[in-house]
Amino acid sequence: MNSETSVPQLLEQLRDQLRHYNHEYYVLDNPTVPDAEYDRIFQQLKQLEQQYPELVSTDSPTQRVGDKPLAAFNQVKHEMPMLSLDNAFDADDMRGFDKRVRDRLNISDSESLAFACEPKLDGIAVSLMYEKGILVRGATRGDGSTGEDITHNVRTIPSIPLRLMGQGYPQRLEVRGEIYMPKRGFDKLNELAIKRDEKPFVNPRNAAAGSLRQLDSKVTAERQLEMCCYSVGVVSGGELPDSHAEILHTLATWGLKINVEMAVVEGVEGCLKYYDQLAELRNQLDYEIDGIVFKVNATQLQQRLGFVSRAPRWAIAHKFPAQEELTTVNAIEFQVGRTGAVTPVARLEPVFVGGVTVSNATLHNMDEVERLGVRAGDSVIIRRAGDVIPQVVSVVTERRPENTEPVQLPALCPVCDSEVVRIEDEAVARCSGGLSCAAQRKEALKHYVSRKAMDIDGLGEKLIDALVEKELVHSPADLYRLHHRQLASMERMGDKSAAKLLQSIETSKATELANFIYALGIREVGEATARTLALHFGSLEAILAASEEELQQASDVGPIVARYIVSFIHQVHNVEVIDALRAEGVHWSDVEVKVDQQPLAGQTWVLTGTLEQMARSEAKKQLQALGAKVAGSVSKNTHTVVAGPGAGSKLQKAEELDIPVMDESQLLELLTEFGG
Repeated sequence: MNSETSVPQLLEQLRDQLRHYNHEYYVLDNPTVPDAEYDRIFQQLKQLEQQYPELVSTDSPTQRVGDKPLAAFNQVKHEMPMLSLDNAFDADDMRGFDKRVRDRLNISDSESLAFACEPKLDGIAVSLMYEKGILVRGATRGDGSTGEDITHNVRTIPSIPLRLMGQGYPQRLEVRGEIYMPKRGFDKLNELAIKRDEKPFVNPRNAAAGSLRQLDSKVTAERQLEMCCYSVGVVSGGELPDSHAEILHTLATWGLKINVEMAVVEGVEGCLKYYDQLAELRNQLDYEIDGIVFKVNATQLQQRLGFVSRAPRWAIAHKFPAQEELTTVNAIEFQVGRTGAVTPVARLEPVFVGGVTVSNATLHNMDEVERLGVRAGDSVIIRRAGDVIPQVVSVVTERRPENTEPVQLPALCPVCDSEVVRIEDEAVARCSGGLSCAAQRKEALKHYVSRKAMDIDGLGEKLIDALVEKELVHSPADLYRLHHRQLASMERMGDKSAAKLLQSIETSKATELANFIYALGIREVGEATARTLALHFGSLEAILAASEEELQQASDVGPIVARYIVSFIHQVHNVEVIDALRAEGVHWSDVEVKVDQQPLAGQTWVLTGTLEQMARSEAKKQLQALGAKVAGSVSKNTHTVVAGPGAGSKLQKAEELDIPVMDESQLLELLTEFGG
């Protein structure tokens, strides 16, 4: 500390610096220093205040952390009522509002009339009272006359200054605005709630309301709340500009946040154009809005227009189509996606929401069905934002009719009657039909012909789609039954292309066992696992006859993979497809299984960090060829860890468990020794 600088001066310098950085970060969204620099200054201030507790001020940036929990909220009587707004729902309503304003002001249609335009944030209206620039009270709107004192909570919100910046502000200034939760904060909050087995919030507005009404302000401090100012109330001991837009811009110079989308337009047609522009931008915004607020810009004209009992005559909210509505679930059905995912779908009583009529909503998976507790016959809240697929956000259980039944996952695929498999700890259930399931047909075929599978060159995605849609191909075996005439007649195909493709199909008949296993598209059986199975069992017959326990004897095959393999081979349809492929001439040579050529059999290895002389995938492939199981995590059963540069927690755990560790050069020596 400079000998010429007193402690109070230094404290105020540090506080001003942090207020400035807070304003840049939370209000302007334009930080000029890294977080580490902010943290350094914050800690310096905190330590100094601990040294001199008598110099701690209520407006210090260190005082945002939250206070002791309240027993209850006190009531606050608003000195000026916080009125609500009339609503407009279409262009005719807006033109009616414009006419009423002009008639009362005796302004003709040809005369200029400016309107201030602001997005209508979907949050909680609040009042902030500043005295001599210091925040002394925060209150909810309540019924407009009386609200709740939430000072302890608003003090934790970073975009609300505890002390106004600059100068020239009135002695007493009431700022009004909306506290809301940005979408990113809402998503994070709900992710955390689901992890904790707590009930997630329905929408950001409910999340903001719940956060503001916490008796423990430390909880509020953890929530990512923001405030945006939209007007003033009580003003004494000073003056403000004579237009609404200028007032808001002045508030911004004092450190308060205003909406960057705010604009001033001429006449009702300008309002309607602004509404259309914001409607298009709406889903790209980081916060929810449910309409636009239009206000006569000149405060002198506002005073002339006055109020009705509950709303100002000089302002109106032009609402967007509702994004949430109430409707009834008529039935819950299950659909099968192209990857075999069996997804529950709610069939709804049609309802107009988000600008369209909605009759279906995804329920994602059985975990979501169980979380919502939704049943056929329930009244539910449906949400549709922009182009987002409609979803059920909550069930109104009070309206549930008698004799409803919980939803059950079907045991068999609704498309092909194959077993539906849901692995423990996985949210998604899947049809095990694979090659034989019509819902998965296109995806299964695209995988079958891919380069690392059967490598049928020239049979691309669009051609497969066309062949399936023309019902020329129902299973992979049908590819080997295609005729030159059929292919030549396809769009963008000719005689030469057809002949070339037929030759590629014919060539693919001679393959390797590992490629064929991979081509079958068994879930979780990738290229490496297919190779492991081929090396371990030697023949397809041995794999088809293996139990889950026997499959797990192969390296790189755990209980989940073994479960998927057994489920696949137990489906009669899948075995029929394999038999049909063999009947069409698809063949391979069995692999000679030589246990003595697998010196790492029974060992579990882990690769971590960066390998510089070979790809991790190649190292994994060679280790598996030597019989090792290559795992993704270190445990007491791990035999060896190969650690390259950047190895982190896995290397640390290996050292804690005293597991042998080798570097890449030692791995290469080992592979060379065993002929890799």
